Amino acid sequence: MEWKKKLIEPNPVIWMIGVSTLILFGCSLLRHELFQSNAYDLGIFDQAIYLISQGQSPISSFLRFHILGDHAAWIFYLLALFYKIHPSVYWLFAVQAASLALGALPTWHLARHAGLTVQQSIAVAAVYLLYPLVYNINLFDFHPEVIAVPALLGAVLAARLDRIWWFCLCIVLALGCKAVLSLTVAAMGVWLLVFEKKRRYGAIALISGITWFVIATKIVIPFFGGQAGSVERHITRYAYLGHSFSEVAQNLLLKPGLVLGQIFSLGNLEYLLLLLAPVIWGLSLQGIQPLVGAIPTLGINLLSDFATQKDLVRQYSLPAVPFLVLAVISTLAAGRGWLRNKRQIILWSLVAFMALAKYGYFFSIYVDSLDTWQATRQAIALVQTKGPVLTTAEIAPHLAHRPVVKLTSVYSPPHNLAEFDYILLDVTHPGWQSNREFATNLVNQLNNTQLFQLRYQRDGVYLFVKEVFHNSV
Repeated sequence: MEWKKKLIEPNPVIWMIGVSTLILFGCSLLRHELFQSNAYDLGIFDQAIYLISQGQSPISSFLRFHILGDHAAWIFYLLALFYKIHPSVYWLFAVQAASLALGALPTWHLARHAGLTVQQSIAVAAVYLLYPLVYNINLFDFHPEVIAVPALLGAVLAARLDRIWWFCLCIVLALGCKAVLSLTVAAMGVWLLVFEKKRRYGAIALISGITWFVIATKIVIPFFGGQAGSVERHITRYAYLGHSFSEVAQNLLLKPGLVLGQIFSLGNLEYLLLLLAPVIWGLSLQGIQPLVGAIPTLGINLLSDFATQKDLVRQYSLPAVPFLVLAVISTLAAGRGWLRNKRQIILWSLVAFMALAKYGYFFSIYVDSLDTWQATRQAIALVQTKGPVLTTAEIAPHLAHRPVVKLTSVYSPPHNLAEFDYILLDVTHPGWQSNREFATNLVNQLNNTQLFQLRYQRDGVYLFVKEVFHNSV
């Protein structure tokens, strides 16, 4: 078939992927260098991967438990191989940019396999690359589930090509990115089994998804995370349904009014409109079947009363993207859709991108701390050992390559300053969970103690070094 020839021939999608990778990498790197990345989540993952690469136990000093107790994401152990070459957070930005951009490659091949023309297939690849969430999630620190996006699309392509080992590899890779993705894999299995008539592939996805969900939530996360890492720590996002999984499950069954009231809320309507707007032209009843794979993601988000789960900035909606793209392909293959011309499709995607992508942050909130940028860089350069550090949430990702780095927080002020070798504060921009009053009081406290020596001060940035440690170096 013609599309098989295109599988190995150069095409514009390769260039689109290359350009997109460079843009995504550049944007995430610039955001980080502007001190806009955060300890949650970049600092957590960077520190864990660094510790793994150094042969140390990846116990996050932010979470205070083993990284596998967070989301059972064993993919961090593979990412640590890059850190063995050279430990740098830039690897994570590169992996994230490449993963997100590479999703366009299986998208192209799936479109060609479905019978779309070359021009339509290019347009669908552009739809994926211009989908606002793809760009926005790249700016929101780093999240391993970005690797699952091309893996899920690759799994569907492998199933349609009857490549069983390729399929299994993609499934294993997706499952290793985050425990909750096992629900997406299982739902994809249902779709492949029932609607695609790929019984063997559907069964593999369904069984592996359910099996890993049980193993991850009942064995891996409790073992490595203990009570602090329990999956029930996320139950606050569904507090209206109860305070434990058993309560939530009971109320889901016995109190449908609560559930329906939450699902059919204005907040959820706005969320769905924002999520679907970039591809609404390509959704139809004839092509809706692939959205079965998006049901777990949408269900989890719609049931939650956690506002940040319902935006196009964070990672919570990302697993739905591959299935939205597949639904568009199915619609076009069925001869449906409001738009079918390449130019019209790309124009719609460009308008949606301009309206919903957060590139404007580089001209607003991302430049808020430029007045202390030079001082912060100079202070960081003076932290020359791997000793424990107390600092702000925005500076922490630049100092995460050490066993202990903790955050200044008005909700949990430090009880024992003596445990730190360095304390780096920015009174002008005290950061997430802090404020100027708290930061100023901490500076005054440190100035009035003989335990620490003021090593650096400029533009409201203060670096204190433990006196005994300072004298020794």
